[in-house]
Amino acid sequence: MTLEFHDGGFEAELDNKSPDAFRTISEVADDLDIPQHVLRFWETRFSQIKPLKRGGGRRYYRPDDVALLKGIRRLLYGEGYTIKGLQRILKEQGPRYVQAIGRGGEIAGGGAAAPAPVVAPAPFVPARAEPAAGPQPMQPHQPAAMEPGFAAKALLSSLPRAAQPLVGADDLAFLKATLSELVECRRLLHGALAAASAGEEG
Repeated sequence: MTLEFHDGGFEAELDNKSPDAFRTISEVADDLDIPQHVLRFWETRFSQIKPLKRGGGRRYYRPDDVALLKGIRRLLYGEGYTIKGLQRILKEQGPRYVQAIGRGGEIAGGGAAAPAPVVAPAPFVPARAEPAAGPQPMQPHQPAAMEPGFAAKALLSSLPRAAQPLVGADDLAFLKATLSELVECRRLLHGALAAASAGEEG
């Protein structure tokens, strides 16, 4: 390591380090352009990350550790994998596979490393009930299949958990308020139609 004078102070030039040299957490964080706390968090989620720890809890990353971290970063940030998906890749393909990706290797076109394609579910079509024998009295309340939002709820519940959209509390409150307004609009329209229909008959 050499020291150079930049902008009124000395700065360590780390590029002169041997490729086989161990790296500190700050060097790795700078190299990967991610905060140090993210590296520490990844250690809790990916048991394959095992830097050497010295006095005071200092972490020293071997070249294979750095390659693994680069692969993890590429898969999480570049390819859009989730932590759970990446854990599955590490379990099924092994850390060498992710290290190879970190060294610039190709991501497999199939198998566990390829993200699952997103398939749009078939539209929800409520089943039609067979007419009952004999006259039926008019029901003031609609069947459950016609409840507001029934089709959307059924569609969302039919999706696999991983494909269901994540809705924050603010979004959920907004959607509920919008649904309430739509239900009230529907009630007003039904009332207006009933009044118009009664006016035509009378």
